[in-house]
Amino acid sequence: MKKWLVVIILGAAQFVMVLDGTVMNVSISTVVDDLDSSVTAMQTAITFYTLTMAAFMLLGAKLGDIWGRRRALVIGSLVYGLGSLITALSPNMGVLFLGWSVIEGVGAVLVIPAVAALIADNYTGRDRITAFAIIGAVSGAAVAAGPLIGGFMTTYLSWRYVFVGEVVIMIGVVLTARLIGETSARRSIRIDLLSVVFSAAGLVALVSGMLQSKTWGWIVPLHSPELFGTPIAPLGVSLSAWLMVAGAALLWLFFARQRRLVARGREPLVHVELLSIRQLRSGLSVLGGQYAITAGLFFMIPVYLQMTLGLDALQTGIRIFPLSISLILFSIVGTRLSRRWSPRRIVLTGQWILVAGSVVLLAAIDPELTGIAFGAGMFSAGAALGLLASQLGNVNMSAVTADDTSEVGGLQGVFQNLGSSLGTALIGSVLIGALATSFASGIATADLSDKARIAVSEATQGGVAIIPAASVPELALEAGLSDTEAATLQAAYTESQLSSLRTALFALIALALLSLMLSRGIPDRLPTAQPDSSRSPAPPG
Repeated sequence: MKKWLVVIILGAAQFVMVLDGTVMNVSISTVVDDLDSSVTAMQTAITFYTLTMAAFMLLGAKLGDIWGRRRALVIGSLVYGLGSLITALSPNMGVLFLGWSVIEGVGAVLVIPAVAALIADNYTGRDRITAFAIIGAVSGAAVAAGPLIGGFMTTYLSWRYVFVGEVVIMIGVVLTARLIGETSARRSIRIDLLSVVFSAAGLVALVSGMLQSKTWGWIVPLHSPELFGTPIAPLGVSLSAWLMVAGAALLWLFFARQRRLVARGREPLVHVELLSIRQLRSGLSVLGGQYAITAGLFFMIPVYLQMTLGLDALQTGIRIFPLSISLILFSIVGTRLSRRWSPRRIVLTGQWILVAGSVVLLAAIDPELTGIAFGAGMFSAGAALGLLASQLGNVNMSAVTADDTSEVGGLQGVFQNLGSSLGTALIGSVLIGALATSFASGIATADLSDKARIAVSEATQGGVAIIPAASVPELALEAGLSDTEAATLQAAYTESQLSSLRTALFALIALALLSLMLSRGIPDRLPTAQPDSSRSPAPPG
C-alpha cells in the first residue's frame, strides 16, 4: 500500500480537476435560478473553466520545471482551493465565473502537468504503466461521478457544497504533498512571455469564436454585437469567423516562435518538435477528441433533461447513470486488458464502440429519453470513454524521455481542456443554433394569429433562448396570447428542443469518426523503457 500512496495523493488532485468539468452540468437549471442567470451564461462559464486551463497549461508545466513539480502541485492546489471557496460563496454569475472559470482554472494549470510528471518521477516500468492507468481510471471515475455527486448535493443540500468539498480535498493534497518524491527543479529556465501571449490569445480567440457562433452566426452575420449602434461584422462576415481566423493565426505565430527560440538556443514554452513523434501526436489527438465528446454529451443531455423534461439535478444524474457506471467499470477493464491487449487494440475498440453507441443514442431519441435503447447507448458511450481513459496517459508519456514528461503533462492538459472547451462550445452552439432554426420552422407552419407571430418575433429577436418548455405557456399568456396559441407555442418549442438534440448528437457522431481517423499512430505495443531522445525527428506519418 505504501508504494501506491503517491498515486493516491495525486489521484485525489486529479479527481477534483476532472470532476469540475461535469459536476455542474446537472445543476444548470438550479444555478441559473439561484444566480438569476441563463443557460447561455452557464455554457460560457463551463467553457471558460476548461479554456483557462487550455490557454495557460503550457505555462503551468514550465513553471513546474522552474519551481519543482511538487511545489507547483502545492501552489496550484492552494490557488484552486481559493477559487473553489469563492465559487461556493458566489452571489451572482460574475463572481462564480471569477472563482470557477478563472481562479480554479489558474490553479489547475499548475496541478495537472505536475500530476503527470510526478507519476513519471515516482514510478518506473510496469508500476508506471499501472500508475498512469490508475490516474486514467480516476479521471474516468470523476467524469462519471460528477453528475451523481452534483445531482445529490444540489437536490438535498446545495450545489455550493460541491465546492466546499473541493476545498477540503485540496487542503488534504497540500498537507500530504511532502510524501511525494520528485526530480530537481531547473531554475535557470526563462519563460518567453510572447509565447504565452500567442498561445493563450490564440486559444481564447478560437474557442470564443466558436462559442459565440450560436448568436453571431458562423459566417453569415446573425445577431452581431453592436458598437455605438452599429453591428460589428467586418466585410459582411460574422465576428465569430474573424475570431476563429485570428485564433488560428496567433497559434501559427506561436509555433513559429517556438521554432525560432530553439534555433537561437533559447528555451521555448514547449518543444513543438515533440509533436513530430507519431505516437504522441496520435495519443494527444485522441485524448482531445475523447474530452470533446465527453463534454458535449455532458452538456447536451442534461440541458434537455432539465429544460425540456423539467427533471431536477438528482433525476438528471440518475438518467446519466448508465454512462457513469460503465465509464468507471471499463476504465478498470481497460487497465486489466492492457496486460494482454496492445494499446492500439484497446483504443480502436473503444473508438468503434463510441461511434456505435452514438448512433444508438441518435436512433433512441424520444420525448422522454426513457427507452432501453437510450440507456444502452449511454452505457456504450461510457464503456468506450472508459477504455480510452485507461490507455492514453501512458501512451503519451511512454513516447518521450523522463526529461520531457513535464512538457508532455502540459500538452496533455492542453488537449484535455481544449477538447472539453471545444466540445462544450461546439456542441452547445450546434444545439442552440439548431433550436433557433427548428423553432423558426415550426412557427412558420403553426396555426397562429398575426399578433402571436409578432410577439414571437419580438421575443426571439436576439436569438432563441433555452428555457424550460413548461414555462412557454405562461410567457405566451403574459404576452396576451390565447390558451390555444400558448399550447401551440409550447408544442413547437418542445419539438424544436428534441430536433436540436438530434442535430447535436449527429455532430457528436462526426466528432467520434474524426477521432477514429486520428488514431493511426497509437502503437501496437509500448516500449519497456522510455526512448533515449524524444526530440529526434520521427518518420513522417
